[in-house]
Amino acid sequence: MPNPPQQPNRARVVWRTCLASAFRTALACIIVGITTLYGPASLQRQVAFPAFSYVTVILVVTDATLGDTLHGCWLALYASVQSLGPAMLSLWLIGPAKFSNETTALAVALGGLVVVLPKSTHLIAKRIALGQIVIVYVVGFINGEQTEPIMHPVHVAASTAVGVFACVLALLLPYPRLASCEAKKNCKLLAENGSERLKLLVKALCAEDKAAAAASISQAKLLSAAATKLLQSIKRFQGSVIWEKLPFKFLSHYYTNSGEKLQDMEMALRGMEIALENVPSFPGRLTLDGELKDGLLRLEDHICLTIKKAKSFLPGDSLTVPESNAEDIMKFLQTLQTIPPTHQDLPSFFFLFCMELLHFKSSSKATTNKNQVQKNGGSSSPISSKQNGFSFKEVWNSCGLKSKRVMPAFKFSLSLGFAVLFGLIYSKPNGYWSGLPVALSFAAAREATFKVANIKAQGTVLGTVYGVIGCFLFERFFPIRFLSLLPWFIFSSFLRQSKMYGQAGGISAVVGAVLILGRKNFGPPSEFAIARIVETFIGLSCSIVVELLFQPSRASTLAKIELSKSLETLHECIGLVSLQVSEANLVENQNKLKINVNQLGKFIGEAEVEPNFWFLPFHNACYGKLLGSLSKMVDLLLFGAHAIASLEQESTKLETSWKETVNNLDDDLKLFKEPIGSSIQYLGKISLIKSLPKLDKELEKNNISHDLEMGKSPCPNFFRASAGSEDEDEMDKVLNSFLQHSKELVDIIHGIEGEKEIKSQMVLSLTALAYCIKSLIRETRYIEEGIRELVQWENPSSHVNLHEISCKIRALYS
Repeated sequence: MPNPPQQPNRARVVWRTCLASAFRTALACIIVGITTLYGPASLQRQVAFPAFSYVTVILVVTDATLGDTLHGCWLALYASVQSLGPAMLSLWLIGPAKFSNETTALAVALGGLVVVLPKSTHLIAKRIALGQIVIVYVVGFINGEQTEPIMHPVHVAASTAVGVFACVLALLLPYPRLASCEAKKNCKLLAENGSERLKLLVKALCAEDKAAAAASISQAKLLSAAATKLLQSIKRFQGSVIWEKLPFKFLSHYYTNSGEKLQDMEMALRGMEIALENVPSFPGRLTLDGELKDGLLRLEDHICLTIKKAKSFLPGDSLTVPESNAEDIMKFLQTLQTIPPTHQDLPSFFFLFCMELLHFKSSSKATTNKNQVQKNGGSSSPISSKQNGFSFKEVWNSCGLKSKRVMPAFKFSLSLGFAVLFGLIYSKPNGYWSGLPVALSFAAAREATFKVANIKAQGTVLGTVYGVIGCFLFERFFPIRFLSLLPWFIFSSFLRQSKMYGQAGGISAVVGAVLILGRKNFGPPSEFAIARIVETFIGLSCSIVVELLFQPSRASTLAKIELSKSLETLHECIGLVSLQVSEANLVENQNKLKINVNQLGKFIGEAEVEPNFWFLPFHNACYGKLLGSLSKMVDLLLFGAHAIASLEQESTKLETSWKETVNNLDDDLKLFKEPIGSSIQYLGKISLIKSLPKLDKELEKNNISHDLEMGKSPCPNFFRASAGSEDEDEMDKVLNSFLQHSKELVDIIHGIEGEKEIKSQMVLSLTALAYCIKSLIRETRYIEEGIRELVQWENPSSHVNLHEISCKIRALYS
C-alpha cells in the first residue's frame, strides 16, 4: 500500500519553513538594529522612529519572498506619498502647537478614511500608511512646538525606508528566496501529490473488496487536503513572481506557469473521489472486464507520465507522450458502446468520464485553451495590476452614499480616531500605542471581531512579557539581548501557523517583543511594557465597541442570509441545466454560486468562534453539513456543464439535427428540474424564518387561512425526503426515462465515420450527466433534512413540517 509522500515529512517541512521565516525576520531586525543603534549619527538623526522600522519589517518580511519585498518597496513608497504628503501640508498650515487631543484624533480619523476608502490600494500599503498617519499626527502633537512640519514626516519616511531596505537585504542574504523557486517546488509537490492520488483512486476502483477501497479512498482524501494548501501557496507565489522578472531575467524559464495545468487537474481528481464515494460494491462490473481494466491502468501510467512533464519544469516537449500513442491508449474506452441499464453502474462511468477529463486537462492542449480563455476573459493571477496603483475613478465611485465601501471605511476611521483620543487622554507620552495596533491590524474583509481582538491582545502580552524578561536577563549585554529575539521569532512562526493564534496573534507576539528588545534609552522596560499593554487594550476595545455599534448583524445572522442567497443561486443554476444551453451560460452562473458558497463558508467560520451572549447558540454541525452539500453540488453542476459541452461537441459529427435529437432528453431534464428546483427555492425562503409562531401571527393578522388537510391548498408538496420509497420511485422513473432516451440516442448512431469513438464519447457524457442528476437529487434531500433540523433547532417547541411552512409562505407573500 503506497504511503502519502507528504505525511511522513510534514514535521520536517513545518520546522524548515518556520526556521527559514524566523531567520529572515531576525536578520532584517538585526540590520535595523545595527543601522539605528550603531549607524552614523547623521543617519540616526534621520531615522527618528526605529520602532516603526521594526514594525515595517514585520509587515513586509513575514513569510515573504524576494518578489514580495520588492513589491513591498513600491507599496511603502506609495503609502508614504499617500499619507505623509497630506500630513506634511496639514502640519505646515495648522502648526503642531495648535493641535489638541480632539483635533489630533480627528486628523488621524480623516487621514485613515482617505487611505482605507480606495479598494485598489494593496493591504500592506494601507497598513503602512495608517501607521505613518498615527506616528506623524500623534507624535507631532506630543512634541508640540518642537515638531518641524516638514522634517517630522521626512523622519517617518526615513524610518519606513530603513525597514524596507532591511527586508530586501534579509531576503538576499545568504542567498535570495525567490518566489519562482518556491512556486517551482510547490508545483513539483503538487504533481507528486496528483500522481499519487490518481494511483490510489484507480486502485480503489479496481479493489477486490470494500475495505481495500475504503483504505485507498481515505489516503486519497488526506492527499487532497494537502493539495489544497499547495494550490493556495502556488497562487500566492504567482503574484510575487512578477516582481522578480525585471532583476532576474536569467530565470525567465522558471516563469512558465506550470501550476495552472496542475490546478485544472484538481477538478478532475475531485470528481473521481466523488464517484468512488457512491460506488455500491467492489469490484464494480466495469473493472471485471479485463480489457477495460488493463486500459484503465495504461491510461493511469500515461497521465502520470504527462504530469511528470509539469513536475520537471523543462522547456520544450521532451517528456510529451506522442499524440498517436495517446490516442491508442484512449481506445479502450471505445468498448463502452451502450448505456448501462441500472443506476449502480453510473458511478463507475462517471469515474471514467472524470479520468478522461483529467487526461485532457493534463495535456498541453488544455493549457493552451485555458490561456486563450484568459486572454479573452481575464487573468487568474491573484494580484491584479489594479492593486498596485491608485484609481481616482474608483475612489470617486466609492464615495457614493449607496457604496458598500463607505460604511466599513467610516467604521474603521472612527475606531482609529477614538483609539487615539482615549489613548492620549490616558497617557499623552504613550498615546500613539493605542492607535498603532488598530492601524496595523486593518483587514480588507470582515473578521471575527472578538476572536481577532482576543488573539491580538494575547500575542501582545506574550511578546511584551518575553521582551521584559529578556531585558532583565541581558540588561548589560545589548547584542546578546538582541540575539535573544531569534528563539522568539521561531516560536512566533509556529504561532502564526497554529489555529489558535494564526497570523494576527503571531505577528502581535513578534511586534511586542521586538519593540522592547530592539530599543534602548526608553525608560524601564517594565513601565514601558505596562503602558503598551494598556494602550493596546484601549485601541482594541475601541475597535470592538465601534464594530458592535455600527455592525449589529452577527455572523450567525449573516450565515443564515448567505445560505438563503446560495440556495436561490442554486435554484437559478438548476433551472439553466439543459442540453440546448451553452456551456458559457452554465459556467457563469456556477461561478456566481461558488462565490456565494465560499462566502457562506467564511461566515460559518466566523460564527463558530463568535460568543453567544444571550443569543441562541450557532448550530455548527448543521451548517457544516449544508455547506458540504452545497460545495458538492457546485462541483456536480460544473461536471454536468462539461458533459453537456462534450455532447454538443460530439453532435457536430452527427448527420441529424442536435436540437431535434435531444428533445426527449430535455423533457426528462425538465421533470428533474421542476421538483428539485422548486424544493430548493422554497428551502431558501424557509431558511430565513426565525420564528414559526410569528409566521402564524402574520397569517392571522392578514386574515389568511389555508387548509392543508381538506386538500384546498394549491401548494404542491416538494418536500418528501423522509416520505419513504414513493418519492425515490418517482425520481428513479425520471432517471430511468433519461437513461432509456439516452440509449435510443446512442443506438441511432451508425454508418458514420468514427462511429465507435462517437458512441463511446456519447455514452460517457450521457452517463456522467445522469450521475450528476442522481447526485443532485440526493444532495437536495440532504439539504432538505438540514433545513428541517435548523428550523427545529430555532423553534424547539414547534412541530416542523416543511410542506406546511412553504404553503404558509406562499399564501402570505403571493
